[in-house]
Amino acid sequence: MMKKTVVYSVAFALALGLGFSANAMAADKGPADITLQATKDADAKPKPATFPHAKHQEKLACGECHHSKDAAGKQVAFVEGQKIEKCETCHNKAAGMANAKVTTFKDAAHVNCKGCHTEKNVDTKKQLCKLCHK
Repeated sequence: MMKKTVVYSVAFALALGLGFSANAMAADKGPADITLQATKDADAKPKPATFPHAKHQEKLACGECHHSKDAAGKQVAFVEGQKIEKCETCHNKAAGMANAKVTTFKDAAHVNCKGCHTEKNVDTKKQLCKLCHK
């Protein structure tokens, strides 16, 4: 009888621990808000942008924004579980991007963010800059 109680207690503790671990990993989706600012290829006066990360996570899958690149500098689709690097890790003039429209962090953000907001008809053109650049 005592062995059964110990076995059930250990099994319960393991299950509970695994549940908490899985929940903690799933909950770690980055900060709710991110301040985006170029540090490489910076303009004379780089303008920081406030990005409501959590708000976007409610509506979009990670792979709609995040991706990687191959050896030739071409975009590779996001794979669940991959390490998410800062955009500027690849989007800088020294990194050798295959797509000339997104060689800098600023270019990549403008193409991705403005393009998505325009495509989804979320905001007017006049509102776009003020959304991110407070």
